[in-house]
Amino acid sequence: MLMPLIRRNQRGVTLIEVLVTVIILSIGLLGIAGLQSRLQQSEMEAYQRSQALLLLNDMTNRLATNRAKAITYETSLDGIGVGSVCETGTATQQQVDAGEWCNSLQGAAELDGTSKLGAMIGGRGCVEVLGGGSYRVSVAWQGLAPLSVPANSACGAGKYNGAFGSSCTADLCRRAVSTIIRVADLK
Repeated sequence: MLMPLIRRNQRGVTLIEVLVTVIILSIGLLGIAGLQSRLQQSEMEAYQRSQALLLLNDMTNRLATNRAKAITYETSLDGIGVGSVCETGTATQQQVDAGEWCNSLQGAAELDGTSKLGAMIGGRGCVEVLGGGSYRVSVAWQGLAPLSVPANSACGAGKYNGAFGSSCTADLCRRAVSTIIRVADLK
């Protein structure tokens, strides 16, 4: 008669142990799902940064190659790329370079039907004349989460704010890379 009582107690303890285990596993799996989501976001940010660096290097090389006409490469701080009409002229090397760089910033390197997918989200490029043969070449794009305002470039400033209530305000989602190139006057 004592045996059935012991079995009931053991069954109840086992059921509680299983429920606790299921809860702990559920919390762990939710943590892993959150980690996976964050890893995908980080992977996309890294991809966009690598694309921006390739495009930055592209324009820097174009500017250095056409050093005699480097001053003609200047753009506004809104930049070229997303939301702009790309140069189609071929009369000068600068027009060809600006058109190709603009298309690359818009993602023309990889297409899905007519959609351009091959660059950063909202890619823009800027060339600033600093004087004395120095130029700042910058590439800006839309990040996925707010971080901090890029201090190295004003390219695309104010163009990457989200809708009202978004966490992407005050340029916190704008990403930018830039470099300074000095072009010697070889006359």
